[in-house]
Amino acid sequence: MGFYLTTAIDYVNSRPHLGTAYEKVTADVIVRYRRMCGIPTWFVMGNDEHSQNVYQRAAERGLDPIAFCDEMEQVFRETWAKLDVSFDDFIRTTEDRHRVAVTTLVQRIADAGDLYEGEYEGWYCVSCEAFKQDKDLLDGYCQVHPTQKPDWIKEKNHFFRLSRYRDPLLAHYRAHPEFLQPEVRRNEMLRLLEGGLEDISVSRTGQSWGIPLPFDPSSVVYVWFDALINYIAAIGYGTDEALFERWWPAQLHVVGKDITRFHTVVWPAMLMSAGVPLPAQVFGHGWVHWQGQKMSKSLGMSVDPLEAAERLGPDPLRLYLTKEITFGQDGDFSWERFEEQYNVDLANNLGNLVNRVAVMAHKYRDGQLSAPEGGASSLEIRAAEVVSRYRAAMDEHRLHAGMTLAFDLVDATNEYITRSEPWALAKDPAQAEALDRVLFDAAESIRVSAVLLWPAIPSSATEILRRMGHDGPPTDLSVEAAWSNRPRSLVKGPPLWPRIERADAEPDGATRERKTAAKGTETKMTDELDPPALPAPPVAMPTPAAEKPAPLPVEEAPRVSFDDFLKVELRVARVTSAEAIPKSKKLLKVTVEVGGAERTLVAGIARAYEPESLVGRSVVIVANLEKAKLMGVDSNGMMLAATDPEGKPVLLTVDDPEAAPSGARVR
Repeated sequence: MGFYLTTAIDYVNSRPHLGTAYEKVTADVIVRYRRMCGIPTWFVMGNDEHSQNVYQRAAERGLDPIAFCDEMEQVFRETWAKLDVSFDDFIRTTEDRHRVAVTTLVQRIADAGDLYEGEYEGWYCVSCEAFKQDKDLLDGYCQVHPTQKPDWIKEKNHFFRLSRYRDPLLAHYRAHPEFLQPEVRRNEMLRLLEGGLEDISVSRTGQSWGIPLPFDPSSVVYVWFDALINYIAAIGYGTDEALFERWWPAQLHVVGKDITRFHTVVWPAMLMSAGVPLPAQVFGHGWVHWQGQKMSKSLGMSVDPLEAAERLGPDPLRLYLTKEITFGQDGDFSWERFEEQYNVDLANNLGNLVNRVAVMAHKYRDGQLSAPEGGASSLEIRAAEVVSRYRAAMDEHRLHAGMTLAFDLVDATNEYITRSEPWALAKDPAQAEALDRVLFDAAESIRVSAVLLWPAIPSSATEILRRMGHDGPPTDLSVEAAWSNRPRSLVKGPPLWPRIERADAEPDGATRERKTAAKGTETKMTDELDPPALPAPPVAMPTPAAEKPAPLPVEEAPRVSFDDFLKVELRVARVTSAEAIPKSKKLLKVTVEVGGAERTLVAGIARAYEPESLVGRSVVIVANLEKAKLMGVDSNGMMLAATDPEGKPVLLTVDDPEAAPSGARVR
């Protein structure tokens, strides 16, 4: 069976905002995942052009409505192309195929005796393109568009006998609990149905912009009745029966939570009346908030998705929308959090890991990795567990969970490298086989991670796969997400995501409030930070027995008061990158992540540690030390280290980063 997915079609009265892009990107992630599973898919988006506000906007511009819609089609298509949204078809409600489908379905509904003529008198919100009752208004204003006062209209209309379908709809909901998801949306519509339904107006009189009723040319089809029919018009209803039979019923309609009533009450009732099968599922996603409010073009509260994509790239934006916002709940967007996720997840974590492994593979093995000997490693077992949980999450449209699991595997790979210490193995010829195994496992784990991330970051994941010796995007998840012991050649390249240096970094020791969209709540991030959802298991590596060094004599220092001690803020930090400082044999430039915020330190440990050996370690830093410039580098804190009997520094590290995660206070 194929997988036919649609999104809501969009009003073209102005450019798409980030809230609109959220729907298209998440739908695209779902479609790409299904394609990767080898399922035939058909993904349709489009523009809703028969609305009053579109007609009014065209008039304001001095344009014919169709000329205005032609212009806006290009704006929308270019936006989706730049965000890498891979739709198969793009429908406009002014197309002939849509007109034929609307005329055909409306006539069938009329033939079923479900349309009758009457008079409508009441409120109409032009921005919603919806009839309103007094209960829908707040102080006389539309609650969805609080700056818009609905118009009071009185006109002859044709009505649809929606009330007739209350019981059939309830029966369908009870027989198919999966029909509307998430559960909170289903419960809302069940309450609506149980309260009874009223017949609805499905036409407008005295307007020329729209599709005429087949039996009353003086009236046009109401824009919502018109728009819903696009889902079957796009696959040949009334024009191409074979195409329609190939793809209908749709497997999934992805729509905003504010229009689920149209899609899960009105639309299925229309289809029941016309004798057309119902779609398998409707998913009502949440809103993207900006500055605490729902994004809205009419309110001027919106973010241009192209600005976000141009600032950091389309893939980082796609990842943010997929991973940071729980699909089905409301979420928040802020420039600060967007840049923070870019640095933490992409620049410092995944991007740095790809670069480290490629560099080590070339340094120690000229980029050539042979198949390892022996049984499955702990990382291979880990990858299999992640893939299984990832598939379960993505099958249920838990996109945020799927992406989080992919990054859990990235974290596990970093931990594996840190514990295995390939730089140390490379110094011992007797450990050549162990080094081969570590390098291969790390590269293969990155490859699997890239496959899992491909639906969200298709361009970047394809490049990661190329660098890990796998050409082309994934096409068969069952094969390509499975662990492979195939020999390969790794490719080095420039940084995938150069770090952003923020001038307005968070003050030392400050409490940072962050909207945690993945949980749909606001979480204060202070000393206690949530550990990773899927922590990496320890990797046992053989270590030679060694004699314990004799304790060093301690010279007692002057006592300090407890209050003075509390002035020193010690925190756990995770090293994300390290590099030598030119012209210095002693100093390293070290970048650490502290509770989600990034800072740079200068540490005098170059004689004891290779820069690459530090990445992934959890260390202790003095977080509120005055900033200083050392060898031209701004140092914002100090890493704590002891001194061995030979005078070399020994870093203080955290044995259990799950129990004491980055940002935790050390007392």
